[in-house]
Amino acid sequence: MTLRIGMIAGEYPPMQGGVGAYSRILAQRLAALGHEIHILSGAAAKETDPALTLTTVEGWGINGLRAARRWAHHGAFNVINLQFQTAAYRMSPWVHFLPEALRPTPLITTFHDLRYPYLFPKAGPVRDRIVMHLARASSGVIVTNPEDYARLRELPRVATIPIGSNILAPLPDEFDLQVWRARAGEAPGRREFLIAHFGLLNHSKGLDVLVESLAQLRAAGIPARLLIIGGTTGENDPTNIAYSDSIEVQIRQLGLTDAVTYTGYLDDQAVGAYLTACDVIALPFRDGASYRRGSLMAALEYGAALVTTTPRATTPQFVDGRNMLLVPPDDSAALTRALRRLYEAPGLHDQLRAEAAVLAKQFDWAQIAAQTAEFFADVAGAKA
Repeated sequence: MTLRIGMIAGEYPPMQGGVGAYSRILAQRLAALGHEIHILSGAAAKETDPALTLTTVEGWGINGLRAARRWAHHGAFNVINLQFQTAAYRMSPWVHFLPEALRPTPLITTFHDLRYPYLFPKAGPVRDRIVMHLARASSGVIVTNPEDYARLRELPRVATIPIGSNILAPLPDEFDLQVWRARAGEAPGRREFLIAHFGLLNHSKGLDVLVESLAQLRAAGIPARLLIIGGTTGENDPTNIAYSDSIEVQIRQLGLTDAVTYTGYLDDQAVGAYLTACDVIALPFRDGASYRRGSLMAALEYGAALVTTTPRATTPQFVDGRNMLLVPPDDSAALTRALRRLYEAPGLHDQLRAEAAVLAKQFDWAQIAAQTAEFFADVAGAKA
């Protein structure tokens, strides 16, 4: 069944952010399956792919809601897919009422994260109510991880479809491991233990815990160096800027300035090269490793040796000691022990890389697009 699909994406390239990149990749993969894709996004969005049609709105307030209704009416879509993360819509409450505004077109909401940023004391219950309203009012719901499925599993139509890596570019021609390690800050003629952190800076990512572990490793005589790949704060959560500033202060206070390299924003090919060149990718998420984390999926995509935190929800695909090392969150000593174990056991390092590449096949974009299209068709058929 060929579908005419509308996709609403609060984040979309060239904006920085995992949800925006996910939305574009999914749109391209759905178009490759023969579906007609029309995207509605913010004023900054750009699109050069002739297979995708982009319409922009000035904002996500009440006028944005009205613009979305007009777009849906003229588009005559079989189904509309809302790519939802609260911060992607500038915290607008109006987005939560899109299912009613767009009727009779069925709206399927993809929840990238049911959590929401801190606003002010006691704001949590209000946010939770309107997010749950969006879930219940939608004709169908897609979640990306077991944690969110546990909250929404009683809904009539809900599917779990994981995200894939947003970084898919092949390595540069004539990729040279030593050249990229030197760019990461490794001293000439000296083999250092290169640890990388990847993704937008946010308190939930636990970079401060990793910086503490870096200090502990160096105090133990291990020539550890930290590469912060990307390391930007994004455009949606103002608390990220304060967190980034605190990381810089922490690095100076611990005397680690010469042991840390920031890459700044990079194209996908350079990100892939650094993920491949470093010895380990450390992602000490405060809320545990999860399918929702695009940075983790990227590390798997490039077959990286990965150290991260124990998932909160049962995630049988993540196996400690086989395809990654798992440590408790907010525990710099445990993280240090895991990193040191990897430094001292080259065989384990090689095993983790090989098994990560195997695990990455479970998050293949062709499979993700096919599952998504099938769910869209089921919901559209049911509404018809």
